[in-house]
Formats: sequence, structure tokens, C-alpha cells
Amino acid sequence: MPGELVGGLEKHIYLLALAGLTLFFGLERLASGSRLKTQEGAQATGTGVFALHIASFASYNFLIGYLLVHGERSDLFFYATAMGLHFLVNDNALREHHKSRYDRVGRWLLAAAVLAGWALGNQLEIAEVWVQVLIALLAGGIILNVMKEELPSERASRFWAFFLGAAAYGALILLA
Repeated sequence: MPGELVGGLEKHIYLLALAGLTLFFGLERLASGSRLKTQEGAQATGTGVFALHIASFASYNFLIGYLLVHGERSDLFFYATAMGLHFLVNDNALREHHKSRYDRVGRWLLAAAVLAGWALGNQLEIAEVWVQVLIALLAGGIILNVMKEELPSERASRFWAFFLGAAAYGALILLA
């Protein structure tokens, strides 16, 4: 059964990318909507949102590290370079949300997650179909993280409207 399920998803890899995009959009809206005043008077997220945000980005970074070993080998230099630049953008955005807490704890956890993913990738190889699933989920997250830094901040966004549009598009993909 699991092989059949994954085989079916392999034909709809865009659904997995859409799921990754939707997940990271939801996390971004949660972080943006939960900012509180810090003792210094700046806006930062609460402890629970910080933990959730860092845990999700640690998983994201872990996948990037793992895929350094098991992704496309022909363009490893470009993948590593692109992901390094992407980390700089994410670092800036996470620092904006979480302020000094990110500098004290978050960035170190995220750096360790990339190394842990790389280390596990050197020890464990999973089936190619699962590598493709991970790439698709990661691609959706990367697309969202790039979009949120490129779109003007003046645009108001609503998660539920986005989610309903994503679900409708996902249904269309399944029906096609």
C-alpha cells in the first residue's frame, strides 16, 4: 500500500510542492500575527511561536542538508550556492520576527540542522521516490520563502483565502 500511495503522489508531485508552500505560508502568517512588544519596545513573537517556527525551519534546513548528499549530483555546486544565499534571506526574515532570541538560539539550531541532515545523508540512503517527495515539499517551502521576501509588504494577505485557493488548485490537479 505505501508504495502505491507514493507511486500515485509521484504523478502529482506538484501537490507536494503546493503542500510545502501552504505549510510555510501558514507558519509565516502565524509568526507575523503573533508579534508582541519586547522589553526593548520592539515587536517579536512569543516563545511558542518561536519554538514552532524554529522547529519547522530546522526540519527545512535538515532536508536541505540531506539533499546535499542525495539530490542531483551534477549541479551540487549550484545547489549549495543557491541554498547558502537562501539561508541568508531566511536568516534576515527570522531575525526580524524573533529578534535577539533568534540570534541567541535559533540561528545555531538551524545551522546544526543543516549539518545533521548532511551527516544523516552520508549514513542513510532512502528510496529515490522518497527523495523526490522531499525535494517537492522543500521546493514548495523555498518558493514561499522567496515569494514573501519579494512581494511588497504593503499587500495584505489572508491565510484562509490562500489556503482555499491552494486547496481548489490541488483538487484541480487531482482531477486532471
